[in-house]
Amino acid sequence: MPRLTDRFNSLPVYALAAIPQKKRDLLAKGVDVIDLGAGDADLAAPEAAMVALANGARTPALNRYGFGLGYVAYREAISEWMQMRFGHRFDPLKQVVPLIGSKEGIVHLALAYLQKGDVAIIPEPGYGAYIGGTLLSDATAYKYPLRPRTNFLVDLDEIPKDVLAKTKLLYLNYPNNPTAAIAPLDYLQKVVRICRDRDILLVYDNAYSELTFDGYVAPSIFDVDGADQVALEFHSLSKTYNMTGWRCGWAVGNTELCGALAKTKSFIDTGQFMAVQAAGVAALQSYAQFVPKNVAIFQQRRDAAVAAFRENGFSCDVPRASMYLWIPLPEGMPSAAFADRLMEEEGVIVLPGSSFGAGGEGFFRISFIAGPDRIAEAATRAGRVLAAMGATV
Repeated sequence: MPRLTDRFNSLPVYALAAIPQKKRDLLAKGVDVIDLGAGDADLAAPEAAMVALANGARTPALNRYGFGLGYVAYREAISEWMQMRFGHRFDPLKQVVPLIGSKEGIVHLALAYLQKGDVAIIPEPGYGAYIGGTLLSDATAYKYPLRPRTNFLVDLDEIPKDVLAKTKLLYLNYPNNPTAAIAPLDYLQKVVRICRDRDILLVYDNAYSELTFDGYVAPSIFDVDGADQVALEFHSLSKTYNMTGWRCGWAVGNTELCGALAKTKSFIDTGQFMAVQAAGVAALQSYAQFVPKNVAIFQQRRDAAVAAFRENGFSCDVPRASMYLWIPLPEGMPSAAFADRLMEEEGVIVLPGSSFGAGGEGFFRISFIAGPDRIAEAATRAGRVLAAMGATV
């Protein structure tokens, strides 16, 4: 057999890779499974998007190769939405890159800008795409632990100067997965200033920008002066419109950065299915009618989750954004052991903090992907496991 590359062997196990099969095994045994693992809600996409997808599938022109250009109306809808939502205008042909989900774009961007000897700063816990793109580019990952003492923000002042000198790329994601943290504008201003001074590419993952509560409105990185010189911002229809499996997203930024990502992708894929891009247009155009109602459902689930987990012995803050609770465990209780027992003994699937990297140890994540009653039942079961394990910690 051919030898696997060092690059491949450096990849960690992906956090969600084994869960689908474990869930199938539990269901086959007749277990009442409550899955709060992946950020994959049990809610419907906009009706307009479903109609557009069906019509697009019946349109021969939309069944051909999209290539990098794709469905131009989708580019235009993205540009119009960014203008409407954030007040920033992007040329739909030069400063917008349609993506097959934001994940692939985040990974592929690294191939254009990282190489051996370079460093990428990775927030840990964090989305697996960040470490994946870095390692597949032969670059070095500097993992910064997100902890309560910094409000789960990456403090660049704490990065050693010799590391910053080699840093070519910084990944930031606020509202944050998995911690649900949000970033103040003055913090983002400082980050952009450092990135400009040190010529660091800022990858701003804004996939949760629309899942915000209690009056909080998430910014774009381009709300910061000078960000257009150093940043690409990534968005997705997955969470906002309950379209995770549709794999439809985009990146926006200046012409040079978008061009580099587009060129890299031209050797990897031949574009998103244009019927899905047509559905993306319909989703974006249904924003005012669909998104507030969808966010209200997530807020109801958030409130139910906070109340239920607190009632069952857990401490958790009330997140102002995202679709997650990031819940601390008692000191000395391993998150993987807790999650494994919760799944095996109680049929509840959550993600241990350690699955997001060592920086996530001591926490576990739940997603608001089931209704309030099921979340409450999951919390009751989790409380039983907490009590049983707490007696041995």
